[in-house]
Amino acid sequence: MSTLSLWARRDPFAEFDGLFRRYAEPVARQGFVPAAEVERDGEDAVVRLELPGLDAEKDVTVEIDGGKLVVRGERRDERTEDRDGRTLREVRYGSFRRSFGLPAHVTADAVTASYDAGVLTVRVAGAHSGNGARRIPVTAGTPEIESDERPAA
Repeated sequence: MSTLSLWARRDPFAEFDGLFRRYAEPVARQGFVPAAEVERDGEDAVVRLELPGLDAEKDVTVEIDGGKLVVRGERRDERTEDRDGRTLREVRYGSFRRSFGLPAHVTADAVTASYDAGVLTVRVAGAHSGNGARRIPVTAGTPEIESDERPAA
C-alpha cells in the first residue's frame, strides 16, 4: 500500500530555491560584465560603460594595450552574508574586463576618462580622423615593375 499526502510540511520556497541554485548560480559565477555603448562624436570615439556603485579611482583601470582600449576593474560585494539563505541577487559582482579595438594611429595621449553618476565615459580623440574612404586611381595598361635585376645578355 502506498501513501499519498496532499499536504507536506516543508518549506514552500525549497523547490524554487533548488531551481534557482541549479540554473542561476552558474550564470552568476560568470561575474559582472558592464553594458557598453560606443558612438562617434565628430572625429572622436566615445565609449560609455555602466558602472554604478564603483569607486572609479580605486576600482577601475583604463589603459591602451596592444592596440586596444582596455577597461577593467572589480565590483565588490561588501555586504554581510544573509543568514537565512533566502536572498535573491540579480546584481552581479566580481572582476570585469572590456576591450575595444583602436586605429593604429591612436596613442595614450589621445584618451581621457571621466566618471559621473555611475557611467564611465572614455573619449578617444581623433579615433576617426583619416578613416574616410580613399579612392585609388586606376590606370590603363600593364603596370611597370621596377627591378634591380638586369636582363641576361
